[in-house]
Amino acid sequence: MACVIQVINPNTSQAMTDTIAGAARRAAAPGTEIAAVCPSQGVPSIEGHFDEAVATLGVLEQVRLGKAQGVDGHIIACFGDPGLLAARELARAPVVGIAEAAMHMATLVATRFSIITTLPRTLVIARHLLQRYGFEHHCAALHAIDLPVQALEDPHGMAQHKVREQCIQARRQDGCGAIVLGCGGMADLAQTLTRELDMPVIDGVSAAVKMVEALAGLGLSTSKHGDLDYPLDKPLTGAFSHLR
Repeated sequence: MACVIQVINPNTSQAMTDTIAGAARRAAAPGTEIAAVCPSQGVPSIEGHFDEAVATLGVLEQVRLGKAQGVDGHIIACFGDPGLLAARELARAPVVGIAEAAMHMATLVATRFSIITTLPRTLVIARHLLQRYGFEHHCAALHAIDLPVQALEDPHGMAQHKVREQCIQARRQDGCGAIVLGCGGMADLAQTLTRELDMPVIDGVSAAVKMVEALAGLGLSTSKHGDLDYPLDKPLTGAFSHLR
């Protein structure tokens, strides 16, 4: 069955959108079309609560556009899963965040996993997500490479080297059975690291693609009973009016 999945990079970086799109297409089944997009306005990288708040509006705008185009699912390709529940209210098709997808997938192949992310300040966001999704006791440790997200845009730079080093350290010291890469910009590293470390290294973009394909194949869409029902019909003014 043909399936069209909208993959939303919530920041404005086209280079990172291209990296995310490549990982999504490699994971996609034959017949699945990947429509990778990013907002034209917002932040060039997401590295804190303020960035997430700004990026959420861009996510919702892209979900609205994808819904109008009739896509079969939406992926929020930032490890903070910004605007996830709001996007589910707006959409009928499934909406999956890459942190949520990666954590779920990790628990299917290991009893404990570690997370490798970018700046130390984002560790608290990952901890909040572990609590929200119920995976707090599955996470062995969290590590930060202490480099900004945009450092990952250089395919031969220090960021890739530091991700590898942190993965090796986690494998040796954490007592984990899997590693979750905590940034959409790391999406193209998972397969190589899985082979090198001989353990599952999970990229949330790829995991989310397979989850959306499964949901679409089962004919499951976002529930409109309860809190994820469409937003209440009320006027939106000014810059927000287009979200209707």
